[in-house]
Amino acid sequence: MTMPDITIATPADRDAVVGTLVAAFGKDPVLRHLFPDDETYPQHAATFFGDLFDKRVHRSSIWTIGGGASVALWDPPAEGHASPDGGAAPAYPADVLARVQGYDDAVHAALPTYPFWYLGVLGTHPDSAGRGWGRAVMRAGLARAAADGLPAILETSNPGNVELYRRAGWEVIRTLAEPVPTWFMRQPPR
Repeated sequence: MTMPDITIATPADRDAVVGTLVAAFGKDPVLRHLFPDDETYPQHAATFFGDLFDKRVHRSSIWTIGGGASVALWDPPAEGHASPDGGAAPAYPADVLARVQGYDDAVHAALPTYPFWYLGVLGTHPDSAGRGWGRAVMRAGLARAAADGLPAILETSNPGNVELYRRAGWEVIRTLAEPVPTWFMRQPPR
């Protein structure tokens, strides 16, 4: 099977990317911490991922494959990492907003202070899992980081992903216990 082309997302890709991420993260520990209610998860997760997409799409740092079936949302270093997702908060109920802000604050406090490319979200629609597309879109961002001579950073709250990322060349550099156990990983430029 030939792998489809990897493309940089445009605003026209928003619905496909958001749909993929809502489906991909339905059981993710962080997303379920943020949005624990099964009934409201789809709506709140779509708002969350839509906000992340909107903040990155004009930075040419969202790589997709298969019409958005797999996606990697990256933050370039020039944007700063004190709050790469800064800006107006989406309209959530107060309890949801408190959880989102609490997690965001904990993550950003734990990020390195040196310049890096940040892999904020990597997800593949369950219907397209197992094709290697997630790794392919991740590599596109890693290539960009390497071209800039910078390391890449990510965080994951899914313990099963830690070994997958290790096999792809990432190393754990830090962990957080609260509000959700989270591993921060780094990959040097190659």
